[in-house]
Amino acid sequence: MTPDFARNLRLVGHSDQGGRADGVQLMVHRGYAYIGHMFSKGFSVVDVRDPRNPRNVAYQPAPPNTWNIHLQTHDDLLLVINAKDMFAADEFQDEREYYQGELGRKVGTAQPSRNARNWRAGLAVYDISKGDSPREIGFMPIEGGGVHRVWYTGGRWAYASALIDGFSDYMFITIDMSDPTQPREAGRFWLPGMNIASGEAPSWDASRRCGLHHPIVHGDTAYCAWRDAGLVVLDVSDRSKPSLLAHRNWSPPFGGGTHNCLPLPDRDLLVVLDEAVLDHQEDGEKPIWIFDVREPSNPVSISTFPSPREADYKRKPGHFGPHNLHENRPGSFVSSELIFATYQNAGVRVFDIRDPFQPLEVGAFVPPQPEQLMDRRPNRAKVIQSCDVFVDAGGLVYSTDYNGGLYILEFDGLR
Repeated sequence: MTPDFARNLRLVGHSDQGGRADGVQLMVHRGYAYIGHMFSKGFSVVDVRDPRNPRNVAYQPAPPNTWNIHLQTHDDLLLVINAKDMFAADEFQDEREYYQGELGRKVGTAQPSRNARNWRAGLAVYDISKGDSPREIGFMPIEGGGVHRVWYTGGRWAYASALIDGFSDYMFITIDMSDPTQPREAGRFWLPGMNIASGEAPSWDASRRCGLHHPIVHGDTAYCAWRDAGLVVLDVSDRSKPSLLAHRNWSPPFGGGTHNCLPLPDRDLLVVLDEAVLDHQEDGEKPIWIFDVREPSNPVSISTFPSPREADYKRKPGHFGPHNLHENRPGSFVSSELIFATYQNAGVRVFDIRDPFQPLEVGAFVPPQPEQLMDRRPNRAKVIQSCDVFVDAGGLVYSTDYNGGLYILEFDGLR
């Protein structure tokens, strides 16, 4: 396989994930890659103990009309989200409809009827003590659209975004995992204007997505990517009553879509990524930002990352711009100087932020055109869309793609 472009990143191995080459979030844990699917439903397990010869070893189908796009691993547990399969729904075949307006109204959960839902909504917990044989042991139901993405690094508490009946979009919830067979919601936070059922009225334009993508939590602070509402910082010292520390929004004039908020605690920095969600940058150029968070209640932006320029990616089919970050999970490769990101049709990128005022790109890998189109929505192009990136403790870089499968890479800067 010859990449379209590469610098300091080399291909080690590749997997089509058992013919289900679409991947969203991945976790690499004890020699297995756990991969949520966007269009193939369910999730897959790939044995990556020999990274040059990855083998698909398991596939767990999703319940009807449900997606399992995001997941987390820790010790013997795998947490998998269950939510309405948005990209299979008629109302979202034009992807613009998913990324604008109040999602709860479109899904029908903001003002719920008594009609039965035809999807499974909540959080599933699996036993992965046998890495290649996940076994469901617990489930936390959600009355609404379901859970979008979860953050869990062990212990009692997990944190997630949830679309709950009566609310306009996804909000922040804390989850008590003290009994993994019976996880339960323990607390919630939403921005004023989201609680439609109680009569709150939004203050933002009706075309905007004011909803939580997901949090990353360090200590008692949750850094929340709130899509078109930007960065929300919460005090979660009382898990039953999260409270607001800071809210910063730069959209407009920038295009919104905040997707990841990665704290670098040893440097009092925060890396914030805005997701490109439309083809040909129709939603504008989306930056990756660096914030100074020495004072958590007053985050200050100090720089942005450079955007790939070696080709005209804006004219290339598909989305061009940031999507995901490697999130420095415990047990993985953890660095406050090297940042790994996916740029969709521009592949995987590595940045050196030793000087936080002048981030530099130091690595890139752009896979070739995929063999097949996995995206089943109408009018989608057969093009790579690098989605998630995970770097293991040994420094191997794993990246999923909506169409191209799992890529395993080696970065020269870690040798």
